[in-house]
Amino acid sequence: MSATTGIGTLTVRPLDPLKDAELLHSWVTHPKAAYWMMQDAKLQDVEREYMRIAAHEHHHAHLGLHEGRPAFLMEKYDPRYVELTGLYDPEPGDVGMHFLVAPTDRPIHGFTKAVITAVMDELFADPRTRRVVVEPDVSNKAVHALNEAVGFVAEREIDKPEKRALLSFCTRARFLAARGVAV
Repeated sequence: MSATTGIGTLTVRPLDPLKDAELLHSWVTHPKAAYWMMQDAKLQDVEREYMRIAAHEHHHAHLGLHEGRPAFLMEKYDPRYVELTGLYDPEPGDVGMHFLVAPTDRPIHGFTKAVITAVMDELFADPRTRRVVVEPDVSNKAVHALNEAVGFVAEREIDKPEKRALLSFCTRARFLAARGVAV
């Protein structure tokens, strides 16, 4: 992926669980990443978690770059096998997604929306992707607003082992409509 936006160029590369663990540790343990649920994680915990993801056939992590510098984390997963197994009836072409924007002392207006838009562009670049599925914490109002802004529609609340989540979906048509692209 390479998306040039009003805030600059965003790209992604596969995450290297060992090389990137220290950076990720600083992100996932930051107070702004409370919904990532890794606040008390040690560096080894982060390494272990991303080694597990790297070894998983149906879960992939990518490091997002802004103008070549690490700026966000993107995870893509198959909800038939990861995160949502047994919690909804998946359809062909469903792809699950998580994203985390790195904490910063110099926020850029519109950056997080540009990131989620670039992530969605990346997911829908695969013609097999028909719908993106997310399951954020029900109390994470900021991410609900971002999801809605790019075309997600909330379906229902679900109980996951670690949280009460808002199951939401975004079709390709809804994403393009949210971007103002004629379908």
